[in-house]
Amino acid sequence: MYSFMGGGLFCAWVGTILLVVATATDHWMQYRLSGAFAHQGLWRYCLGSKCYLQTESIAYWNATRAFMILSSLCATSGIVMGIMAFAQQPTFTRLSRPFSAGIMFFASTFFVLLALAIYTGVTVSFLGRRFGDWRFSWSYILGWVALLMTFFAGTGFGGGKEFSTCVPTGCMNVGACPLPAEPK
Repeated sequence: MYSFMGGGLFCAWVGTILLVVATATDHWMQYRLSGAFAHQGLWRYCLGSKCYLQTESIAYWNATRAFMILSSLCATSGIVMGIMAFAQQPTFTRLSRPFSAGIMFFASTFFVLLALAIYTGVTVSFLGRRFGDWRFSWSYILGWVALLMTFFAGTGFGGGKEFSTCVPTGCMNVGACPLPAEPK
C-alpha cells in the first residue's frame, strides 16, 4: 500500500508543479503576426520581445484560468491529504485518508481536462483560422502532462479505494479479510 501511495505522492508533486508552471507561463500558443513571432498564455501575450497583459474579459480565457486554478488547488490539497495518509495522521472519522487524497487528485484531473478541452476547442476553431501559421507551445503541453500525472497520482492512492493486505498469519485490515470457515 505504501509503495503505491509513495508513487502517487511523487506523481502528485510533479503534476502540481507542472500545473502551476503551465498556468503561470505565457507559451500556450505560438504564431506569426505581421512577420514577427508572437506567443500567448492565459494571462498575457507577447509580440516580439514586448509583453502585454490580456485585459479583455473573454469567456474561454476566464474559464480556462478558473479550471487551471481549481485543478492546482485540488492537487495541492490532495498532496496534503496524501502526506497525512502516509504519516497516518487522524483527519476524518468516516472517510479514509487515501480515499480522500485519491478523490482530490481525480478532481484535479477533471478540472485540468476541462480547462484544456475549452482552450483546445476555441483555439482550433477560432484562433487557428485567425492566425495562419500557429501551433500549441510548451505551456499547453505541460498542462497535458500534468493531467496524466494527477491521474496517476489518483490511481496511486488506490483509485479512491483503500487496499488491504491479508497474510497467512492474520490480516492487516481485519474488517476486509474473510474469516476462516469453522471446522465441523
